[in-house]
Amino acid sequence: MSKLIATKDNWTFLVKDPDKDVHTNFGLIKAEDIKKAKAGEIVKSNKGIEFTVFDADFIDFYHRIKRGPQIIPRKDIGLIIAEAGLNKNSVVIESGSGSGGLGCFLAKICKKVYSYEIREDFYNIAKKNVEYLGIKNLSLKNRDAKEGFSEKNADTVILDLPDPWELIEAAKKSLKPGGFLISYSPTIPQVMDFVNTLDESFAYLKTSEIIEREWEVKERKVRPRSQAIGHSGFITFARKL
Repeated sequence: MSKLIATKDNWTFLVKDPDKDVHTNFGLIKAEDIKKAKAGEIVKSNKGIEFTVFDADFIDFYHRIKRGPQIIPRKDIGLIIAEAGLNKNSVVIESGSGSGGLGCFLAKICKKVYSYEIREDFYNIAKKNVEYLGIKNLSLKNRDAKEGFSEKNADTVILDLPDPWELIEAAKKSLKPGGFLISYSPTIPQVMDFVNTLDESFAYLKTSEIIEREWEVKERKVRPRSQAIGHSGFITFARKL
């Protein structure tokens, strides 16, 4: 099993090869020390810096996936999961795989994810990330979703495209009654065109934007961090009637 080692200041290092020493800016940690340590135990570098050893989890690998096109931030993924009520029985269709970040995250929660990507270079990046994360229930397709989705009776269809309104009809054919249609767009004109193209087969629910501001807490000193995660995208939700 892969290990994660972390300093008290939360500098983390993923240890994928248990037979190799780990070289960090805090010194060298011997492979044999990491292998012997149980989760929660301390190892020291040759500079005397302490590291806590953990068993690496999905999120530790997820932070290190290859980036090509920008991935949807976790703050927005959380809203998508919550609003659509995604769970272990959900079947999701995604158009616009990009680097595969959203699809891989959803695959850890859902029963099955089908992801369409028209660009071969993006498809190859997503494929490598799926393999790196060991995802088995995500089906990647190097196809133009405008030709239609092969799947039917899906719980949710997610569109991360420049022109999501062009896939509304395809989504309608693949969604089950009551299924969610979700569009992720960086600009308001895209949101307007998408919502205005929805027909009587869909109930428009809402459009949301998540702004995340992290806070620094040190004893009695509390303040927002200087850098916040601002606008990333507008998330529009509709439901098939």
